[in-house]
Amino acid sequence: MAGSDQSAAVPRTGVLRWTALLLLCAAYIQGPVTKILDFPGAIAEMDHFGLSPAPLFAVGVIVFELAMSALILVGRWRGLAALALAGFTLAATFLALRFWEMPAGQGRMMAMNGFFEHLGLIGGFILVAIDDRARKGVTR
Repeated sequence: MAGSDQSAAVPRTGVLRWTALLLLCAAYIQGPVTKILDFPGAIAEMDHFGLSPAPLFAVGVIVFELAMSALILVGRWRGLAALALAGFTLAATFLALRFWEMPAGQGRMMAMNGFFEHLGLIGGFILVAIDDRARKGVTR
């Protein structure tokens, strides 16, 4: 009886785990879709951050975020994809959320909150990479 309870929990855990991965990747799916639907806006965003040529960077970000999210969700090279998104997020965070350069006020507070929320995403991706490695039985 206990064995049947345990086996019934495994598929639900798998669904819950995949849903958690989907939630972690949500911004990296929504962002590119938004950029595709408003490509001039995506180019303006790249220009705003001084990334040139802006159209090439916009396409690169779209492809990168969607590809890494897909790899995480299908479980192919999940650990590497998670680390790639962690590195991308770290770079983007220091590029876009420089709260320490902003004057005091609501804008600075929002940028600071966003900065630390992005650090949380980075931590989540690192945990995905660690979990992926552990599940493959790789030890150090």
